[in-house]
Amino acid sequence: MVDTAGMDNDFSLASFLEETHEGYEQTQRDLKEIDILIKQSAAEVERLAQRNSQVTAYTRQLQTNFETLPSEDIKEAYEAMNDVQQRLFTMRGQLEKLQSDQRNLERLAEFQRKMIELMDGSTPLPAAGGRRRGVDQPNIIRVIQTEEAVRQGLVRKMHDSVASSISNFILQAEICQRFFDVNPDRARTELNALKSSAGTTFSNVKDFIFDLRPMMLDDLGVIPTLRRYAESFQEKNGVPVPITVTGVERRLESHIEVTVFRNVQELLQNAMSHAQATQIQIQVDMGQEQVTAVVEDNGSGFNVDDTLNGNNKTIGLSTLRERTEMLGGELNIHSSIGQGTRVEFSIPIADEAII
Repeated sequence: MVDTAGMDNDFSLASFLEETHEGYEQTQRDLKEIDILIKQSAAEVERLAQRNSQVTAYTRQLQTNFETLPSEDIKEAYEAMNDVQQRLFTMRGQLEKLQSDQRNLERLAEFQRKMIELMDGSTPLPAAGGRRRGVDQPNIIRVIQTEEAVRQGLVRKMHDSVASSISNFILQAEICQRFFDVNPDRARTELNALKSSAGTTFSNVKDFIFDLRPMMLDDLGVIPTLRRYAESFQEKNGVPVPITVTGVERRLESHIEVTVFRNVQELLQNAMSHAQATQIQIQVDMGQEQVTAVVEDNGSGFNVDDTLNGNNKTIGLSTLRERTEMLGGELNIHSSIGQGTRVEFSIPIADEAII
């Protein structure tokens, strides 16, 4: 007689083990996503904290001239301060909630990992969040170096554009003060020059903010943002950047959209800065199971093996590849000296990743 009870128990155990494996993999995906959200929220909290310091200092300055200032100016200053403080309070609460969720997910992943090891006796799985000592150290070092290079680039841009322009504002304002009484026409000329400089600086700051984190990426998604960025890139550099989109345009999870945008952004910068390209093409395919992007240029090209082996550390293609592979995707590079470059990357889209 067949022992059906034993067969049912084996089947139930196998099903439970499979479900636990699936749950563990989902928890790992959730941990990666929440880590990205925490970094984004922390950056926003830092930005709002700086803005709060600025508006608070400005409000204190207004208090010293409280009786002579128009009531509308005072009202606007206090409303701006309250608005920033409320947003800062909200973002800090959101950041704390995300950090709490991350800790809970790490505990869940650790429990699932131990449960799987106990049931199937297989090779130990990596700990929660995929942390492994020693094995990933070169990748971690490369990510840190890339982040520092980005920060250095931002500092140079701030110093060469915004900081320099503000210094000129101060100088022009002092010139205007000197000419107000003795030469009104000269003062008017200087004021017009100051107004023109302010407009140019404002435009530069808008471009700077867009490069850092375009707000439309969160509001409209990756495809409209890529189109806008390609237009802006073409206007600033004088290089045609046509973009072709196939498939069904739709919103994806935030971390996938961010990765697609950042990859294309860095590839465009590489084509302009390192390859001196005169034409760049972008293709994006929004498929059912994956999103694929291709950036191709007619620039100077390079030796792929030398670049990926670290002989040319300024391009950062290794980091792009690692960033893509962390999401289960792949990145392929085709280039040779004097023949231009074609970089194609794809990232899988799970059903739950479509918004």
